[in-house]
Amino acid sequence: MTHHATSDQSTSDQSTTHHHIALIPGDGIGAEVLPPAQQVLGAVGARHGLDFSYTSYDWSCERYVREGAMMPEDGLDQLRGKDAILLGAVGYPGVPDHVSLWGLLIPIRRNFRQYVNLRPIRVFEGVESPLRAAAPGEVDFVVVRENVEGEYSEIGGRLNRGFPEEMAVQEAVFTRAGVTRVLDHAFELAARRGGRLTSATKSNGIVHTMPFWDELVAERGVEHPQVTWDQEHIDALAAKFVLDPARFDVVVASNLFGDILSDLAAAVAGSIGIAPAANLNPEREFPSMFEPVHGSAPDIAGRGIANPLGAIWSAALMLDHLGHGAAAKDVTDAIAAVLAKTDVRTPDLGGSATTTEFTEKLLELL
Repeated sequence: MTHHATSDQSTSDQSTTHHHIALIPGDGIGAEVLPPAQQVLGAVGARHGLDFSYTSYDWSCERYVREGAMMPEDGLDQLRGKDAILLGAVGYPGVPDHVSLWGLLIPIRRNFRQYVNLRPIRVFEGVESPLRAAAPGEVDFVVVRENVEGEYSEIGGRLNRGFPEEMAVQEAVFTRAGVTRVLDHAFELAARRGGRLTSATKSNGIVHTMPFWDELVAERGVEHPQVTWDQEHIDALAAKFVLDPARFDVVVASNLFGDILSDLAAAVAGSIGIAPAANLNPEREFPSMFEPVHGSAPDIAGRGIANPLGAIWSAALMLDHLGHGAAAKDVTDAIAAVLAKTDVRTPDLGGSATTTEFTEKLLELL
């Protein structure tokens, strides 16, 4: 991985840290939410001595329809030297979701060992949660999802297609190395936050993989004595996300459980339109990828009304990962301010502002 630092003078106004970012706008509103994220990065970068350059790639369902592949064969090599990847959204009617996912996102996540999927959840003042119990400032937690193995393995197959006894087998794969590294990341994150970790399990029903997961959680817990941890069966945990979301700090889960819990949590926070995600390679041997959770929303694409906050918050996660925590906090503070102090809202949040108007208001507060 390349990290471009142009100079090392002691005064911040003379030294600039340069980052080369890969942009994959993708489909639908993906192309509409990345430019606001770039504007915010430009503004916060100017304040913190950061400079960004971008290379954009047209990898998308549109490309798949045109050329029969989501990205070119050397796509990963084109991304490899970048400092990070910012993704808009992928998916379009007419291209099956498994084709778009396995043709672009999953190869990037797996080949670049982005084994941590990080999903922060906050109830912001000014965005009403559908839950009476979810108060602003009280609900603030992170779902750490295992991102490259588990239930989403490629092992399995189909047999007797078209016959009455047709069958499908899908194997869940949990490795000691794969589970341990994501647990360590979650425990370390909990140690830096509120010191509490909850593990999602289902060892009363899933007889091999989940007891194995539980054993490794207990093992890693001993190594992180400053963190208090417990475990919850996934069904009860889903109920508690709804009944008492303020009790959670860091929640760690397998690929499938983490996927479901993080979307549920985003809905608890009041809008999937503002939810960000980070696909992290913690060792930094490969670039990490940052993306809003909202999807390509083809129903509103091209109308200029997409909510840019998911992409902007994802850019803040990218800043944090690149080692610029203060700059990242400036961005999340500006998101909180635009929601708490103004009534400027995109339609998904009950307002009538365009993407541009909403972005301008946030830049003003930044």
